[in-house]
Amino acid sequence: MVHIRTSEEIEKIRESGRIVYETIMLVGREIRPGITTRRLDRLADEFIRSQGGRSAFKGYRGFPGSICTSINEQVVHGIPSDRVLESGEIISIDVGVRKNGYIGDAARTFAVGTVADDRLRLMRVTEESLNKGIAQARPGNHLSDIGHAIQVYVERFGYGVVRELVGHGVGRELHEPPEIPNYGEPGRGPVLKVGMCLAIEPMITMGTYEVRLLRDGWTVVTEDRLPSAHYEHTIAIGPDGPQILTQVA
Repeated sequence: MVHIRTSEEIEKIRESGRIVYETIMLVGREIRPGITTRRLDRLADEFIRSQGGRSAFKGYRGFPGSICTSINEQVVHGIPSDRVLESGEIISIDVGVRKNGYIGDAARTFAVGTVADDRLRLMRVTEESLNKGIAQARPGNHLSDIGHAIQVYVERFGYGVVRELVGHGVGRELHEPPEIPNYGEPGRGPVLKVGMCLAIEPMITMGTYEVRLLRDGWTVVTEDRLPSAHYEHTIAIGPDGPQILTQVA
């Protein structure tokens, strides 16, 4: 069942989303060659707790980190470790926060030091595709209109749209109905209604869209080992269109 949230519930999601946004910005300022992803994870966890929240990821189905740190060909669910970041890499930071019983969820990809133009372009196009998808989250549109807008935009640049991983509803649980593919034909699936809260998250690859799971049981990588970028926002559908809940005005 797709939940319709009240204005009070949406404000609670917005508060969790504020912490998510500020955590991502805090971590982003610390990303540089020589830092470990475990250090980034600790910084994030300390800040989330200081804001009265807790990580929605840590312990989720056994996940060991407070955030996901996915480097280069790692699409999502990279586990924080003693891995040292190097100049030229890109890293996706995915943060989920639970506060007052409600969850916010967002992700952003960052450059480490000096990064090649083709990687910067992948990041830019992926972020732009997220905005294209969010723009379709309006009352009366269909769920598939979101993914269609994302796919049409990124494929113009020759990029791949991951099929095996999707966006999702969000609220009291980290993953709620509906699933939100980042591809597909328009005009299909549920009609979007005011009060729906969705985590829209294009995962875009420089090469093939095919992925596989590493032996750690979490980290998803591109099959051809080319880089991937990941951007995500939690949004609420309002009467006049989408409201981004993981962003501070």
